[in-house]
Amino acid sequence: MSVYSMTGFATVAAKPGAGSDADADTASRPTAAVTVEIRSVNSRFLDVSYRMPDELRAIEPALRELLTAALKRGKVELRISAGREADAAMPEPTPELMHRLTRIESTVLGWSRQAQPLTVNEILHWCRSAPPAPRAADDTLLEAARRCITELKEARAREGAKLSEILMQRVQLLRSLATQAAPMVAMVVKRQQERFVERWNEALQNAGAGATIPAEAMRERALGEATAYALRIDVAEELSRLSAHLSEIERLLAKGGEVGKRLEFLIQELQREANTLGSKSAALELSSIAVDMKVAIEQMREQVQNVE
Repeated sequence: MSVYSMTGFATVAAKPGAGSDADADTASRPTAAVTVEIRSVNSRFLDVSYRMPDELRAIEPALRELLTAALKRGKVELRISAGREADAAMPEPTPELMHRLTRIESTVLGWSRQAQPLTVNEILHWCRSAPPAPRAADDTLLEAARRCITELKEARAREGAKLSEILMQRVQLLRSLATQAAPMVAMVVKRQQERFVERWNEALQNAGAGATIPAEAMRERALGEATAYALRIDVAEELSRLSAHLSEIERLLAKGGEVGKRLEFLIQELQREANTLGSKSAALELSSIAVDMKVAIEQMREQVQNVE
């Protein structure tokens, strides 16, 4: 299964077929070319908004059902426009409209002797001000929406493949940094332990404690304090957890599907381990590796925000 991005765009134009089983009223109206456009960006949840002519609002529940079945996360905007044909630009009076205008004209002339009969220009003006609403058949609109959603998912899949590739590169970089840090841990702990013992003994000598405390007792106490200090600066556990988190990220990227929220959680855990590694680092080399890890993890976090 693919990893999907929440960023995508698709547009589909369709037109009702001339040979469809439309009713007589629809046949007398100007046919409408339908354009369905869908844009999506990242969001924590699925947030869908619609922009369409009021005469098409009745089909909104069906469109919502299509979108919620195909998409799980993202801020999605669906736009629908239905334009009339060019030959319908000049308004043409219909018998129904002419009958209505005739009845209104008779009423007005009956009430006011100063009223004038309607002219051709005025009749065309009325036709232009109240044109028949261009509409497409519902099945045509839904079919265009389905095609547009399919193209959107394909676009999100292509973007998701790129995001997955970038994330895998960062995972490999973090593994490389962890591999560099692992041999340093024992060396740094041993070095800091020896330094601690030296300073401990030096402090005792300066305080004159060597005359009252046996040398063996001072040595045992120094080794005990050095061991406790070594445990505080040991980052082997953090490196092990970081490696486990990286393995889980690789598994999720290989699995695909709706993995964005899980990846966000794992990125937080990676950030926590890197922060701990930096705070416990007792050597410049480990501190530098911790900084490089934080940079790579932050780059991953920015990319994961776009994963569905």
